[in-house]
Amino acid sequence: MSLRTLYISCRDSEEAQSIAKTVVKERLAACGNILPSMQSIYHWEGKLVVDSEVVLLLKTRVDLVDTLTERVKELHSYDIPCIVSWIIDGGNKEYLNWIAAETQQ
Repeated sequence: MSLRTLYISCRDSEEAQSIAKTVVKERLAACGNILPSMQSIYHWEGKLVVDSEVVLLLKTRVDLVDTLTERVKELHSYDIPCIVSWIIDGGNKEYLNWIAAETQQ
């Protein structure tokens, strides 16, 4: 079983919650975790930006990463949202089985 966590930065908690609810209801992700505050520093449109954002973590199967990424892009307010996938290479087997069971087959 190959599983992934998607790391996504969001404008605010409302956006993160909206995205998480949608993709969990659609069974593209088993779970969404929202970390309420982070500082981001990046260049955008020729300017250095320091901004507050929210972290959204989604757990899913590897075969759903592309579909989930495209769905998040549709729901996200940013032109180019940060969506990256991390390999889940171990952990509580019962929890990992739950992720696989809760995502669409």
